[in-house]
Amino acid sequence: MRDFDYIIVGAGSAGCVLAERLSANGRHSVLVLEAGGRPRTPWIALPLGYGKTFYDPAVNWKYQTEPEETLGGRAGYWPRGKVVGGSGAINALVYARGLARDFDDWEEAGATGWNWDAVQKTYERLESRFDVDGTRTGEGPIHVQDVSDQIHRANRHFFAAAKELGLPRTPDMNGITPEGAGVYRINTSGGRRMHSARACLAPALRRANVTLMTGVLVERIGFEGKRATSVEVVHKGRAQSLQAGREIILAAGAVNSPRILQLSGLGPAELLREHGIAPLMDAPHVGGNLQDHLGINYYFRATEPTLNNVLRPLHGKIRAALQYALTRRGPLALSVNQCGGFFRSDAGQRAADQQLYFNPVTYTTTPDGKRTVVQPDPFAGFILGFQPTRPISRGRIDISAADALAPPRIRPDSLAAQEDQAQVIAGGLLCQKIAKTEALSRLIAAPMGEDLREMTPEQILADFRARCGTVFHPVGTCRMGADSTKSVVCPRLKVHGVAGLRVVDASVFPNITSGNTNAPTMMLATRAADLILEDA
Repeated sequence: MRDFDYIIVGAGSAGCVLAERLSANGRHSVLVLEAGGRPRTPWIALPLGYGKTFYDPAVNWKYQTEPEETLGGRAGYWPRGKVVGGSGAINALVYARGLARDFDDWEEAGATGWNWDAVQKTYERLESRFDVDGTRTGEGPIHVQDVSDQIHRANRHFFAAAKELGLPRTPDMNGITPEGAGVYRINTSGGRRMHSARACLAPALRRANVTLMTGVLVERIGFEGKRATSVEVVHKGRAQSLQAGREIILAAGAVNSPRILQLSGLGPAELLREHGIAPLMDAPHVGGNLQDHLGINYYFRATEPTLNNVLRPLHGKIRAALQYALTRRGPLALSVNQCGGFFRSDAGQRAADQQLYFNPVTYTTTPDGKRTVVQPDPFAGFILGFQPTRPISRGRIDISAADALAPPRIRPDSLAAQEDQAQVIAGGLLCQKIAKTEALSRLIAAPMGEDLREMTPEQILADFRARCGTVFHPVGTCRMGADSTKSVVCPRLKVHGVAGLRVVDASVFPNITSGNTNAPTMMLATRAADLILEDA
């Protein structure tokens, strides 16, 4: 196989953006490597198909964390995309830039040049925003759709409850006033998922200078001295060494980018020696600084019809399918997360410390332990849930063996910080206030399980420990920073101590952003491509 200027490891949210941007000038050859395959299932394109891909091993790594004492000894389930498009191909489609404070904090943490002013300009280039009437703002490849004209009417109770409490309302959580109750914008175009594989990689593959290889197991990065020069892979049962003339870019995500670095000899030296890997460089922060959002849902039976009544009966499924086929609209064209927003649990918070979700559907656990919105409950119901926006607890992801097929050791260290426990209580009490409003009381027929409205702060925390789960936003395991003793990559995303190697994905986030992490990951890749081309 011929050499390439750039080899991108991972065709996920970041890798697809990089492939398009680095190949656009026609001067550079780009190879994209993906462990999964091309999407074969229609559930990826269908927005509500999230409920089907959530457990599908054909497109999902289906990782498990180690049991956590802080969560009652429970292990967590971590779906991650194993398909062209990555986790952006199987997520719930919410597009949330994050709050300005998040990125100013990045710069304060050593990520020079990544403050809000800089990333806001990048977002503007990345996005095309569509209002309900079809008005378009921006010319970027990623479509961000306002679906407020399609949400279920039961959502009106959530907005009424927020108003009753004096909470703000926002027309756009990605706009100039992002805090408050609102309708989530989603990545769709023509009623189909508009992830970075469709928006960026598909047009890039029409260029002669872009090559995509799927079903590729990356075993390690090859070095000549301290310069990364090759990617050692197994493809179709055959070991190959793929040569990069300029750079190798890891875009394999917060789980796999640090694993590839460790398998390549970049990581905690003691850990590497334990698994028989000769350390190229002792880099203890590779795999560290893991952050994630933890959330919880409170389930209620409803006094009026919700999406359960639409999608549970066979005739309702047929009607929704026909509506989608004919108009590309309706419940199948939407995310399961319809409404919510960023809120301050009290006036003393300097920014929103809670993200809320209001979903006009319930899909309780089945005997096999799975949940799927494609098969909701046979009665009217809704969900009110929350996640603290900026947890500070840090965990680790490490290799478990010197084998690229061995599962990772994921240790989130959830709720280790007292501040995170306090934020859980604050979020629970905020949801309790909302549930106890006259507006939402009119929608509540009965709680499903423990009644949030009657919980003490101590019970809120205990319930959270017993039932919470990841919101699927792992970041930080190849942290960006100026100080090589405290980070993995520099602000230009080059790996400290070696040449020809960068990391460009959510693993480089210095701190987790306040909301869903797919949008900031694509933003980061857009700006990273600028830096790479500047250096070229």
